[in-house]
Amino acid sequence: MRNMESSHSIIIVILLGLLVLGKAEIYIATIEGEPVISYKGGVDGFLATAVESDSDEKIDVTSELVTSYAHHLEKKHDMLLGMLFEHGTYKKLYSYRHLINGFAVHISPEQADILRRAPGVKSVERDWKVRRLTTHTPQFLGLPTGVWPTGGGFDRAGEDIVIGFVDSGIYPHHPSFSNHNTEPYGPVPKYRGKCEVDPNTKKDYCNGKIIGAQHFAEAAKMAGAFNAEIDFDSPLDGDGHGSHTAAIAAGNNGIPVKMHGFEFGRASGMAPRARVAVYKALYRLFGGFVADVVAAIDQAVHDGVDILNLSVGPNSPPATTKTTFLNPFDAMLLSAVKAGVFVVQAAGNGGPFPKTMLSYSPWIASVGAAVDDRRYKNHLTLGNGKILAGLGLSPATHANRTFTLVAANDVLLDSSVARYSPSDCQKPEVLNKNLVEGNILLCGYSFNFVIDVSESTELIDYYNTSTPRDWTGRVKSFKAVGTIGDGLKPILHKSAPQVALFSARGPNIKDYSFQDADLLKPDILAPGSLIWAAWAPNGTDEANYVGEGFAMISGTSMAAPHIAGIAALVKQKHPHWSPAAIKSALMTTATTLDRAERPLQAQQYSKLDTLALVPATPFDYGSGHVNPRAALDPGLVFDAGYEDYLGFLCTTPGIDAHEIKNHTNSPCNYTLGHPSNLNTPSIAISHLVGTKTVTRTVTNVAREETYVITARMAPAVAIETNPPAMTLRPGASREFSVTLTVRSVTGTYSFGEVLLKGSRGHKVRVPVVAMGYNR
Repeated sequence: MRNMESSHSIIIVILLGLLVLGKAEIYIATIEGEPVISYKGGVDGFLATAVESDSDEKIDVTSELVTSYAHHLEKKHDMLLGMLFEHGTYKKLYSYRHLINGFAVHISPEQADILRRAPGVKSVERDWKVRRLTTHTPQFLGLPTGVWPTGGGFDRAGEDIVIGFVDSGIYPHHPSFSNHNTEPYGPVPKYRGKCEVDPNTKKDYCNGKIIGAQHFAEAAKMAGAFNAEIDFDSPLDGDGHGSHTAAIAAGNNGIPVKMHGFEFGRASGMAPRARVAVYKALYRLFGGFVADVVAAIDQAVHDGVDILNLSVGPNSPPATTKTTFLNPFDAMLLSAVKAGVFVVQAAGNGGPFPKTMLSYSPWIASVGAAVDDRRYKNHLTLGNGKILAGLGLSPATHANRTFTLVAANDVLLDSSVARYSPSDCQKPEVLNKNLVEGNILLCGYSFNFVIDVSESTELIDYYNTSTPRDWTGRVKSFKAVGTIGDGLKPILHKSAPQVALFSARGPNIKDYSFQDADLLKPDILAPGSLIWAAWAPNGTDEANYVGEGFAMISGTSMAAPHIAGIAALVKQKHPHWSPAAIKSALMTTATTLDRAERPLQAQQYSKLDTLALVPATPFDYGSGHVNPRAALDPGLVFDAGYEDYLGFLCTTPGIDAHEIKNHTNSPCNYTLGHPSNLNTPSIAISHLVGTKTVTRTVTNVAREETYVITARMAPAVAIETNPPAMTLRPGASREFSVTLTVRSVTGTYSFGEVLLKGSRGHKVRVPVVAMGYNR
């Protein structure tokens, strides 16, 4: 720019160049006009493609009607870009046509402004990143004895149900996805997804069990984040996370779990016969980009998946909406639900703090993580003879021999690496290998290895008194020693399940100013702590599992596919149920008691920052911990559809009707009176003044039955239900009301439940949360 003074012509050339050559980024544009899912006609030459929202019928994406209208939308996208910008100054990455009408494009900020102002453009938003929300559980959940036999045994559990995974891909050679020891898989005519070919072996990734495999990386490539050497320009899993989630939901039954030469039992997915459809949009080093994830979701629904598993959430709030329910994920997933797809999303890993949910909307099943009943107990024997009980997963150290204890902070290569929190041992490269190898390494979480505080203090005191230091604090010699017991055999606990410490907590929020929503989240709890499942041996996401075929990891990412797999079993038994009916069956039958019949507890931090257990609430577990056997036969369901969800949006205070129309292509001509009237199997009133009555409608999905309705609530809020009882014939629907009245204003939420107890043994439980105000 120093030469700008030499002539005006140079200034003009440079400024014009800036219009085109300013740092280009990826933008997602939405365009006026209906996508395929909601187009009801009106464009000359193109008949309607939408189906009625209350119909069982699905859109036939292979029909001439749909393909020609989809082509028309893409052509309009190309024409708009061609009219606005010179050829070569932009690159369109994707056209979105099925669930939303729009595209992803690589342009400069100046070009984005021009696009934003162009006629027919509804919104232009800069792309941003997403992140992953990172066995024994079939037995813990009672699947082998209580659920699989009802569907014909494990070798039929989930038959012909297609689960789509938007994740980091799959390792297709893993025995969890093999077709060798199973009956041959036939075609699934409703599924239209394709199988990409491995660029090296020229073989495709499908084998019948894996029914579709595609990857989406255009945005990642354009952003310069993609590295083909480790990210793989194919559906191959370069991380491990995608293989892990797919195996939890739909992995083959009875696969031996081997790691580091030891066998830890046998693994199975929740629905071992379900099909796996892979939509890779997440990558090891950088997570992923919204443009790629949106393309993956759009493709999955187009292809005809039954269930969509999302173990992914945004890194930050979107720029163009303040409404949580209308962020690009949730708005697009509303269209997926309209298409009949059951959507499962990880709740997030921001717990145990309140308002940390990353999955907000009523049309999504938001899943929190539980600690199941398996614990790998171990003990550390110190050189002074003290034995400290704790948790660990390792073989015993050699008999008759002690090992030196070294703390991570004392074995750093260089003091400058202190900024990496080296005490957590998450970056082994910052530790001095010569001082670590052959010794017992104490990490930050080693002090949480022991269960109570006094024992943790004993470990620290013993290490410090046995480790002489010079005047600068540097260790002169390591004198503390110890041995580790055998931690390879699990012990089963009756205190399970518990809400995992990291699992995101409610209250749910309706906007990014963190105002409480009149909707309970999470919806349900499933195992998500220390879960064994398949791993990609070329994945390096977890250093402990490099080169291994299995990994034991934690996260709501692990909880979500448990629900996806169990939903496949429900869908198999009840193929015509709506996504809302499946979600209702899972929620109303969930349990709020642990294996010892005591109320569920939640892991929480104590005042001393150590782990404590506190009584859990619906903000920790939603409806409770999933109970698959009961979910197959819930008795009643709370059904809802696209129009109901629109009504919820249009009734929620603070959401602009124009913004709703922008995202849903639907006007606000339907109201629920209050958002808490949405027909969900939970009740939440964030601002209760005086008395409020909400209504719910239940549909009988079993034989004729009489239900007695009762309710209980914490003393600050009175609760009444009406009628006291009702009889429903098969397929019949009945309405009941719940009236809440403020008794005293406490400044905290009150918790309760409505119970519908059937004469044939069905129990339908509805959690209730409300906060009372004077005005």
